[in-house]
Amino acid sequence: MSILIDASELADRLASGQRTVVLDVRWSLAAPDGTEAHRAGHIPGAVYVDLDHELADHGVTGEGRHPLPSEATLTQAMRRWGVRDGDTVVVTDDLGNQSAARAWWLLRHAGADDVRMLDGGLAAWRAAGHPLETGDVTPEPGDATAHFGSMPVIDIDAAAAFPERGVLLDARAAARYRGEVEPIDPRAGHIPGAHSAPSGDSLDADGRFLPPETLRERFAELGIDDGTPVAAYCGSGVTAAHEVAALAIAGIDAALYLGSWSQWSNDDSRPVAVGPDAGTPVASARRYSTGAAAARRPMPMRVVTSTEVTARTSSTAR
Repeated sequence: MSILIDASELADRLASGQRTVVLDVRWSLAAPDGTEAHRAGHIPGAVYVDLDHELADHGVTGEGRHPLPSEATLTQAMRRWGVRDGDTVVVTDDLGNQSAARAWWLLRHAGADDVRMLDGGLAAWRAAGHPLETGDVTPEPGDATAHFGSMPVIDIDAAAAFPERGVLLDARAAARYRGEVEPIDPRAGHIPGAHSAPSGDSLDADGRFLPPETLRERFAELGIDDGTPVAAYCGSGVTAAHEVAALAIAGIDAALYLGSWSQWSNDDSRPVAVGPDAGTPVASARRYSTGAAAARRPMPMRVVTSTEVTARTSSTAR
């Protein structure tokens, strides 16, 4: 099955009446509620998806910011969206599919066979001259049922060991990977042994995915070739799904570490590395000050000590 659909093909499907469910998954860290943006203008018939509450379960502690919803919760959501067994589902956003990819991945994990991302998102739809509609969309209820298990996942222990047997990719912005900034989580830096691979680097200037051969070249530079075990993480399992999608477009299977940095950084028993290099896993944990991280300059990969944390925090306070 194709992972992507372009604006013209989607418009043709909608015009011809082919069974297609369009989901509007607008979300970002700065603006997690995309309801008003959806109401102001969306692809005709597109149903708004609440990423925080329909694509995640916030009743789970210790599993990161966006742990998986239960099968029952996702089933209820899919039926609200009007998804029926066998439907083609198209997901979109206004962020180069970096939030829509969470829906793509989760629906695939739940057993949906034909889920595609609108390449270039809403910007591509508008650029092609296709119309938008306003207001809310309430479709006829669907009958689909979620059954998890179709996509590979790893837990926190597997993520810790992964660099010893494969390539672990960090899909966050490079500055967060290096530990220079951390806008939301308690510690800055990256999982020791992980390689920086910002999800946005898989997109062109128009927010479309790079061609498969270009993506293969990108990932080859990170040490990934045929048969290399690959896993990806991000802040909370959202943009890492975009990384998994980019890898799939390149013909590479990859697992998703769902807890991602929001789980790892909250566990003081887990080590943290800073700087531009992947380095190697270390045995003991060190606490890192998020506030101090904002003022840091890039440095070679190393573990930050608790003594340094205290000194830097005091210096920053002054």
